[in-house]
Amino acid sequence: MLGGGLFSNKPVAAPTNPNKDFEVTQPPDDTISAMAFSPATMQQNFLVAGSWDNSVRCWEVEQSGKTVPKSMQSMTMPILDVCWSDDGTKVFMASCDKQVKCWDLGSNQTVQVAAHDAPIKTCHWVKAPSYTCIMTGSWDKTLKFWDVRSSVPMMTINLPERAYCADVDYPMAVVGTASRGIVVYKLEGKPEMVKTVDSPLKYQHRCVAIFRDKKKQSPTGFGLGSVEGRVAIHYIQPQSTKDNFTFKCHRQNNSGTMNVQDIYAVNDIKFHPIHGTLATVGSDASFAYWDKDARTKLKSSETLDQPITKCCFNSNGQIFAYSTGYDWSKGHEYNNPAKKPQIFLKPCFEELKPKSST
Repeated sequence: MLGGGLFSNKPVAAPTNPNKDFEVTQPPDDTISAMAFSPATMQQNFLVAGSWDNSVRCWEVEQSGKTVPKSMQSMTMPILDVCWSDDGTKVFMASCDKQVKCWDLGSNQTVQVAAHDAPIKTCHWVKAPSYTCIMTGSWDKTLKFWDVRSSVPMMTINLPERAYCADVDYPMAVVGTASRGIVVYKLEGKPEMVKTVDSPLKYQHRCVAIFRDKKKQSPTGFGLGSVEGRVAIHYIQPQSTKDNFTFKCHRQNNSGTMNVQDIYAVNDIKFHPIHGTLATVGSDASFAYWDKDARTKLKSSETLDQPITKCCFNSNGQIFAYSTGYDWSKGHEYNNPAKKPQIFLKPCFEELKPKSST
């Protein structure tokens, strides 16, 4: 390599796409804050991404890995979360403007369906046998449930603190809050709190995802990521005290100092829809695949040139999507406006097969 490498004092810039993944065309203009693939009810794969540029974009993802931009909607302030309705006809967009809007993809129209007294950090579609609604968590310290045909919430539940992260896998919901709060809810009949959980992590929660029991395929626990490069695997009703554990991730040995690690935030965590293994992404600009049952790492990615902010799997677990962009984890000094956010897609089904299956 000319002009760099071993004999140069200048650090060699990390490559933009070292994992040689498919790049999504026409990504947002600012960092991606939320991503979701279309539900299993749809034949094609569509990806939506919300951004700090106030927009939500939608692409069709073809089998070849090619992405076709389909449409875009904007709100008045940055987007903090997105989710799909179970039939794939609507996308919900939660924003710093204290609203959730429903984007009808057929008509390409949007309508407000939820409101809070502060920015809305999480929105999730709930499909129960007797009702459907969206669940919204806000920095106003409330969790609200909305029938999208009504401007009044079906239910409001007070949270111990501001909502930071949440997940829903019917009949379970879990919400992580400021001050390391965790609240578990059951959604049958009507939503109600099951219990609060003492956080297994010592630092601020950044992301949470529900996992299922392998045999029964019912939600049984959650993975929780913190800003201190650590993930907790937590069963709601563990069979044994050893079932719940934490592991370190998204850490790098500092090249200049002996025995010193640089520790980065775990920005997102997602469980594979078929295998039950998981992916994490971090501010260290890498992603990793893990098998929680064998307690082993399945794969580490090559390091990218920007933090990875979000990730998701498509409904059949064939595609892993991850977004890169600056997350302000190193302050304004490290912000480079010339570096644009990107979204990458990679085939992942084989690499996420569990180690523990004999």
